[in-house]
Amino acid sequence: MTKERQVCLSGTGVTKVFGLGRRKTVAVDHVDFSFYEGEVVSIVGESGSGKTTLAKMLLGLLNPTEGEIYFQGQKRDISTHRKKREYWKNIQAIFQDPFASYNIFNKIDTVLLDCIHMRGGRGLPRAKKVEMMAQACSFVNLKFEELTNKYPFELSGGQMQRLMIARIFLLMPKILIADEPTSMIDACSRATILDMLMQLRNDIGMTIIFITHDIGLAYYVSDTVYIMERGKIVEHGSADTVILHPREAYTRRLISDVPKIYEEWDLSTV
Repeated sequence: MTKERQVCLSGTGVTKVFGLGRRKTVAVDHVDFSFYEGEVVSIVGESGSGKTTLAKMLLGLLNPTEGEIYFQGQKRDISTHRKKREYWKNIQAIFQDPFASYNIFNKIDTVLLDCIHMRGGRGLPRAKKVEMMAQACSFVNLKFEELTNKYPFELSGGQMQRLMIARIFLLMPKILIADEPTSMIDACSRATILDMLMQLRNDIGMTIIFITHDIGLAYYVSDTVYIMERGKIVEHGSADTVILHPREAYTRRLISDVPKIYEEWDLSTV
């Protein structure tokens, strides 16, 4: 008997408005969504579509103006710092710019130790903590003995993103939000990062939510795709349904904008 999938994160009428009166901007406009355990989801849209604002609300970094977000079937409550930290044990993020993702005053040892402490490992022996940090680094093809006592900014962009994944390996959240995690690194590192994220999903059943403008990436990695335009979700469904049989003109335009090396490029819409 197939186990029924459980919804881990959902929202109804989620809206975010910045400003007041004639100056107000509706960044996210009454969106509904349901993300399932172990699912890979992509939220796709061009710049200004509202996808990153939605991601920040999912993380609890912004409060919705209207609507409700539900975590594991319960109305989300992050009204206090303690409740927010407890929520962050279950939902984490990898951001677009690895160079802006770290506190420049914290060494790599501190970055990884904070993850162990957040999961309740503060009282573990030092040797056990070193073993856990080495295991996390090994998972992302880094050597802890070469990183210890260094700062993240001493690494390359690709290494810094892999270090972010090592953090996720230690935290083992239920949900990971990956906001354009490969857009600032080279093609070779991009494939490696995606493979590592997919391995984490397979190993611990983590839900991954990609925030991206790259509809090709969305088709490659996703079970479900949501298309956002001007703050609204205009289309969603399985990756095959949305990409191969799009209903909306906006979705078709996003697909047509993907360059094909065997066709002449149409730059008329640029």
